[in-house]
Amino acid sequence: MTIQSIIQALERFAPPAYQESYDNAGLLFGNPDWELKGALLTLDATEAVLDEAIAKGCNLVVAHHPVVFGGLKRITGRNYVERVAIKAIKHDIAVYAAHTNLDNVRAGVSAMMAKQLGLEKTRVLDPKEDLLRKLYTFVPAGQAAAVQDALFAAGAGHIGNYSECSFSGEGTGTFRGGEGTDPFVGRPGERHSEAEVKLEVIFPAQLEGKVTAALLKAHPYEEVAFDVVKLENRWAEVGSGLIGELPEAMDEMAFLGMVKERFRTGCVRYTP
Repeated sequence: MTIQSIIQALERFAPPAYQESYDNAGLLFGNPDWELKGALLTLDATEAVLDEAIAKGCNLVVAHHPVVFGGLKRITGRNYVERVAIKAIKHDIAVYAAHTNLDNVRAGVSAMMAKQLGLEKTRVLDPKEDLLRKLYTFVPAGQAAAVQDALFAAGAGHIGNYSECSFSGEGTGTFRGGEGTDPFVGRPGERHSEAEVKLEVIFPAQLEGKVTAALLKAHPYEEVAFDVVKLENRWAEVGSGLIGELPEAMDEMAFLGMVKERFRTGCVRYTP
């Protein structure tokens, strides 16, 4: 098993596209093609964590907070960030961070906190923008179902708890094949009219390559007409924080006491 296989599993759950603009989630040090010898899971990739990885023979550290947020102009060991970088590189230890992408994913950090508090009917507090795309394409009527199935299998068509969502409309497409073409229907050099179906499906932006590849593979035409449009809709399934309801109403101080107990902390700071 390679480190890349671990990264792929992490990014299927918390895609890097979900991180905030200021963040630096992803592989920070190391080679994804290295064979995995062992992994440590941590909140912060500190010098002590790197020492533990070395002692235990682990060559992957998966952290929540990125040890590097901005660019490094020098790596001289003058601070802990540079010392961690030096130690990781020197000992061939890969460091991966899943930060605000893990915070923003619907089943991520906030969901685990909500579960600890017993919240019900949860919803995302601040849904993210610029994460949704819509694909429009035109398919011969007889092949529309097969193309539709391929798009769904690639991850398109999910809206909330509903899957295989799409819209289709019937119409007529025209085209004329040029020299050297081998059209699926019609003859080269002649204008052809074909009963077609216009398909529309929504998908997460990070799946664009996978969705368009599935379209091109399943579509019968030599030249596939399609459009990908960026949507301005906020995505209710991805974003910062969760809002939920308690099973029963609680007094403010009783709730804060429950927070202390459930999270096993000695102190809770709060504001009105």
